[in-house]
Amino acid sequence: MQVRDNSSNKEKSPEPETSRSHRRFKASNMTFVEMVEMVNILKRADYDGKYGPYLNPNVKKAKIMTKVVKSLHRNFGVRLSKQQLKKRWSDLKFREQDQYRRIKKVLLKSDVHVVEEQSTHFTTDSAQRLIQDIMFCSQGLDIIKLKTNDIEQKLKNMIDVLGRI
Repeated sequence: MQVRDNSSNKEKSPEPETSRSHRRFKASNMTFVEMVEMVNILKRADYDGKYGPYLNPNVKKAKIMTKVVKSLHRNFGVRLSKQQLKKRWSDLKFREQDQYRRIKKVLLKSDVHVVEEQSTHFTTDSAQRLIQDIMFCSQGLDIIKLKTNDIEQKLKNMIDVLGRI
């Protein structure tokens, strides 16, 4: 551990100041569902960079981890720092491989939807957010249907033109 010497202060503080770069972060306790959410986001966003070299991998990782922090806070009311989540991710991959395999199984079985355990803090606010998410997804599906129909019509027109030639 690195200790800074504050010689400008006349009084010595009894506890040494630690350098920020050498601070240890504890892997925080997380429920299984929270870990599933974290792993799902990290895997979908290619946090480990398995699918290609990126120009700024550290910037990409920071953005992904920010998404995880926001998602955990929004969905579970959990406030964890990026460093705690990085530590938890590392521990899952290297120290808790059985747990990691179980999480991957859940993600494979559920594909997109993860069945969440009953929450004791289910509020009207969280219900409202779920309703908004459903409405947003519904709008997205409607847009996709319209675009699909439009593309199908264009293809039919092209086939008709080719049939005349």
